[in-house]
Amino acid sequence: MGLITLSSDIPWLSLVWLSLLVPSVLIIFIPDNQQQLMRIVGTAFSFLSLVLSVLIFLGYDPSVAGFQFVERLDWMPQIGITYLLGVDGISLAMLVLNGVVIFTGSLMSWNIDRRAKEYWILLLLLTTGVYGVFVSLDLFLFFVFYELAVLPMYLLIGIWGSTRKEYGAMKLTLFLMAGSALAIIGMLAIYFGSGLRTFDMTILARNVTISGAMQRIFFPSLFLGFAVLAGMFPFHTWSPTGHVAAPTAVSMLHAGVLMKLGAYGCLRAAMWLMPSGARDWLPIIAVLTIMNVVYGATIAMAQRDAKFIIGYSSVSHMGLVMMALAAGTQIALLGAVLQMFAHGIMTALFFSVVGRMVYERTHTRQLPELGGLGKVMPFAAFMFILGGLS
Repeated sequence: MGLITLSSDIPWLSLVWLSLLVPSVLIIFIPDNQQQLMRIVGTAFSFLSLVLSVLIFLGYDPSVAGFQFVERLDWMPQIGITYLLGVDGISLAMLVLNGVVIFTGSLMSWNIDRRAKEYWILLLLLTTGVYGVFVSLDLFLFFVFYELAVLPMYLLIGIWGSTRKEYGAMKLTLFLMAGSALAIIGMLAIYFGSGLRTFDMTILARNVTISGAMQRIFFPSLFLGFAVLAGMFPFHTWSPTGHVAAPTAVSMLHAGVLMKLGAYGCLRAAMWLMPSGARDWLPIIAVLTIMNVVYGATIAMAQRDAKFIIGYSSVSHMGLVMMALAAGTQIALLGAVLQMFAHGIMTALFFSVVGRMVYERTHTRQLPELGGLGKVMPFAAFMFILGGLS
C-alpha cells in the first residue's frame, strides 16, 4: 500500500492539470492593474499542483504493477480517442519534479511587470501541458498536451526574454515544430499500421501488431520528434540559445522540465509502442548520445557566459539520460529516471541563482567579471556549489 490512502472517487490526475488550467482562465478576468493579485493566484495554484503531486506520490502503491489512479472517459470513440490518464513509477517521479520546478518558477516570476497578465496565462498553460503529458495514456491526448507545453515558449521568450530573444524564440520554435511534425508522422503510422484504430497506449503496447519493417521505418520519426526537445545531438543547437534568451522562470522550466518531457516522450511513445524498431535503431542512437555527452561538456567548458555554461551542460547531462534509454535495460531505465530528476532540480537551482541572485544584482553573467563573488554573496555561492554537487 501507499503511505496514505486516497479516495478512488476523486479524479486526482485530472485535478493536477486542472489546478493550473483554471487559474490561467481566472487571470483573464483580473484587471490589468492588479498584478499582485495575478502573482498570488498563479503562485497559490502552482503550490496546489505541487501538493496534489505529493499526495499522489504518497498514495502510490509500489507493490502494485501497472498504472494507478487510472481515469477513463470515452472522448471520440468513433476514431478511438479516449480521455485516459494514469501514472506508473516513471511518470510519478516526473510529476513530483514538475510540481517542484513549477512552484519555484512561479516564485521567480514575481518580478515580471510588463504585460504580467499575458505572462502568467502563458506560463500556466505551459505547465498545464507538462502535467498533462506525464499523466496521459492516450496517444492523441498525449500530443495535445505536448503541444500545449511547447507552443507558449515562443511568446514567453520572444516577449519577456533578453539576449537575442527574437532569434532564440524563432530558432526554438522552428526546431520544436519540426520535431512535432516528425512525431505526428510516427503516431499516425502506429494508429494506421496497428490496425487497432485506437490511440490507447496501453492497448497499443499490449498488442504490438505493427510490422517489424514498418517499425524500422517510422521509429526514427517518432523518436527523433521527441528527442529534439530533449536536446539530442545534432538537433540540440536551439537549446542553449533558448536558455540564454529566456527569462529566469522559463529557463528553469525549459531545462528542469521540458527537456525531460522530450526524453519521456521517447520512452513512453516511441520505445514502448515500437519495441522492434527500438532494438534496431538504439545502437545508432547510442552513438549520438555519446556525442551529446562529450560535445556538450566540451563546449560548456569553453563558455564565459554562465547561462551558456548551464545550457550546454544540460545538453551533456541529457545525453546521459538518452544513453541510458539506448541501453534498454531495467537498471539503465532507473538510472535515466534518477538522472532526469536530479538534473531537473539542479538546473532549476542554477538558473534561479544566475538569473535572480547574480544577474539582477551585478547585471552581468560573464564569469571573468564575477571573480570573488562568494565573499559578498556567500549564499549564492553555496547554492551554486550545492547544485554542482548534485
